[in-house]
Amino acid sequence: METPSEDEAVVPLYLGLDLSTQQLKAVVVDDELKILHTASVQFDSDLPEFRTHGGVVQNKLNSLVVTTPTLLWVKALDMLMDRLTVCGVEFSKIVAISGTAQQHGSVFWYKGAEETLQKLDPSEFLHHQLASCFSTSNSPVWMDSSTTVFCRQLEESVGGPKKLSEITGSRAYERFTASQIAKVAKLNTDAYNNTERISLVSSFLCSLFLGKIAPIDYADASGMNIMDLQTKQWNEKLLKVCGGADLEEKLGKPVVSYTNLGDISPYYVDRWEFSKDCKVIAFTGDNPASMAGMRLGKGWLAISLGTSDTLILWLNERIVVTEGHIFCNPVDEDAYMGLLCYKNGSLTREKIRDKCCDGSWEIFNHLLDSTPRGNFGNMGFYFATQEINPYLQGDYRFNKAGEKVLKFTSLEVEVRALIEGQFIAKRAHVEDIGFDFDENTKILATGGASKNHAILQVMADVFNAPVYIQETSDSAMLGAAFQAKHGLHRPTDFFEITKCLPEPKLVCEPYTDSNEIYAPMVERYRKIAEELETLVTPNYATQ
Repeated sequence: METPSEDEAVVPLYLGLDLSTQQLKAVVVDDELKILHTASVQFDSDLPEFRTHGGVVQNKLNSLVVTTPTLLWVKALDMLMDRLTVCGVEFSKIVAISGTAQQHGSVFWYKGAEETLQKLDPSEFLHHQLASCFSTSNSPVWMDSSTTVFCRQLEESVGGPKKLSEITGSRAYERFTASQIAKVAKLNTDAYNNTERISLVSSFLCSLFLGKIAPIDYADASGMNIMDLQTKQWNEKLLKVCGGADLEEKLGKPVVSYTNLGDISPYYVDRWEFSKDCKVIAFTGDNPASMAGMRLGKGWLAISLGTSDTLILWLNERIVVTEGHIFCNPVDEDAYMGLLCYKNGSLTREKIRDKCCDGSWEIFNHLLDSTPRGNFGNMGFYFATQEINPYLQGDYRFNKAGEKVLKFTSLEVEVRALIEGQFIAKRAHVEDIGFDFDENTKILATGGASKNHAILQVMADVFNAPVYIQETSDSAMLGAAFQAKHGLHRPTDFFEITKCLPEPKLVCEPYTDSNEIYAPMVERYRKIAEELETLVTPNYATQ
């Protein structure tokens, strides 16, 4: 029998994991980053004994408290590994692993947990061995909003929301980890004192593969309200406010998002036949991982059009925002990423579709296309639910003269006012946080409405930039797999690593006079929003 050459025998694979709110997913890709295998575990249906709904547990006495049983995530990993085996994954060929997880959630490791991780028995499931390793059995997750009092303390300790944003990239948010740590430290003192280390959900999942407590990466640490974006170290004043003198030790030192942390735990070598040389690359949060999965580089702006609309953008410099977030860039430690979220996305679009078009997207698109760009000077802003930026609720319509009106003269004007208004606001906010529009700017559209060409054409015109789409989904999970290869082959550039993938497809280009039409409308929007917001006092606890 002919023996394969050494080159033929080496077929490197990469494993990416994604621990989201409702499921744990995995993807295996080859050296060309083509998907070979996927598997998933649905928390509600596959792990009913934990009694989660939508992957979380809402406290019956206080609906603001939302958590997930930490052991659920561990048992889900046991199940996922079994399912990957059934899929035929050859674990011995996996050369690197990375992962991602829902941002802002936290895990409190009980004293002695790291020693347990280092001495795992390959004949036993993880969830059997780690059952007593957590000082709080339930992990706070991003849906929790019970920490308002601690948010205010954080902001006051440094001089207000703007100053906190200057330091950490965001004003204080209830879901962010700093206020969640402060809550445990103040209200559950015994648990806090018995905590050996504190992980984010991403670094927690990484720890299970590394066989010791993994460090938190820069990008996910940016969503904690506790790391200084400039120094990329924990801020001493915020450490003191949140947990005291020993919090820095509990958090460990943060690391670059593509750090090679070392060899996989012997547990996986003995139980699942991984190579002992398989490397574990730092895990990160889902938003940074999505940026990597979309391969969003300089000059690119990603706009996700879903239930909520989300914008992700590459920033060369750190700036200060009080609405939105600035994170460390997951693929370039010298750059940053901006994140803007809007509550009024597809549901608001569907509300106007139902009102004006009898629920028909075909009629909606016809009305949109039949109305001239600029909408005769009419502008509308629609906030069916309380918006984050601007902090408004309700419908606001303005005619060409800038006068507020109760309704527009026709249905087509209403439809175009909605879509133009949504993108005009987004363009203003993107410009305000430092994104530079030029002839090289490109937009990547994702989410459900990215299939609607009429809406994408308005997007291209308002932003005065071509719009592209990608065929792939699950950008966070794929971003984790890409980071696995990136971290293994450093210092090779991330975009060199991923150049083997298909380029995004161009679907819309702006008309040549688009900027002449929309740049003045963006300025009009800024004035309108400023005037309207003076009438409202934000209650951040509701956001």
